[in-house]
Amino acid sequence: MLDELERTLRQGGLRLVYQPKVDAVDGSLVRVEALVRWAHSELGAIPPARFIPLAEEHGLIDDLTQWALRTALRQWREWKAAGLDTSLAVNISAISLEQLDFPDLVERMCRALSVPTDRLVLELTEGATQPLINMMDTLTRFRIKGLGLALDDFGTGYSGLMQLRRLPFSEIKIDRQFITELTTSRDDQVIVRAVIELAHGLDLKVTAEGVETAEQLGILRAMGCDLIQGYLLAHPLEAGDLVAWAIRHKRRWKLLIRPSDEQQGRQRIGA
Repeated sequence: MLDELERTLRQGGLRLVYQPKVDAVDGSLVRVEALVRWAHSELGAIPPARFIPLAEEHGLIDDLTQWALRTALRQWREWKAAGLDTSLAVNISAISLEQLDFPDLVERMCRALSVPTDRLVLELTEGATQPLINMMDTLTRFRIKGLGLALDDFGTGYSGLMQLRRLPFSEIKIDRQFITELTTSRDDQVIVRAVIELAHGLDLKVTAEGVETAEQLGILRAMGCDLIQGYLLAHPLEAGDLVAWAIRHKRRWKLLIRPSDEQQGRQRIGA
C-alpha cells in the first residue's frame, strides 16, 4: 500500500472534496474544509485514517500536505472567479511543522496563487498539541502571517486546557462524539455549553462538527456556537458542486431554523 500511495500521489490519483461550514446565526457560508480522498482500483475507497499515518511514518506527508494545500488554494481561486467568496480549511500534520520554514512555504503558496492568507485556516488534531507545545515559534509565525489555526476534534485528546491556553489557536472544533447524542444526553449538553463558553472567554471561535439533525442545530444555536458543519448541511462535495449547493442552501436554511425548533433547543438546555 505504501508503494501504491507514493505512486498515486506522484501520478495525481488523489482528490479533494469539500465540506461546507456555515454561520450558526444566519446560515451564510463561512468556510469549506478540504478533505483528501483515495479511491483504490481494487480496494475501493481507502479512508484517510489508514493512509495518512502511513504517509507520516514513511516520509510522504510533506508531499501530501503540499499537494493538498496547492490543490485547495487553486480551487479557491476558481470559486472566487465564479463569485463565491469563502475561506478555506486544510488539515496539516504536526510533522510538517517540524520544518522551520513551513510557515514561509505556506505564505509563498498563498502569494503565488493570489489567495489572501486570512482566507486560509490550518487544522490540527488535539492529539498533536503535545508535540506542538515545543513548536510555539512556528505556530506563532502562522498567526503573524494572518493564517488561522484550528484545534480539531477538541475533547478527544489529552492535551489539557493548559495547551489550549498557551498555543495560538484562533478556533476549536468540538468533536462529533459530543454532538451525536446532544439532544438526549444532559452530560453532552453540559460539556458542549462549557466548551463554547470557555472558547469564547479565550476569544476563540467554535465549530460543531457532525451536526446531522435540525434539533441538534437548534440547541447549538441557542448555546451560541459560531459555526456548524455536518451532514445536515452537506456531505463532502466535489469542487464543482459547491456553487450550486450554496444557492440551494440559502433557500433551505429558513426551513432548518424554524422558530419552534430553536425554542425547543433553548428549553432542552434550560435557557
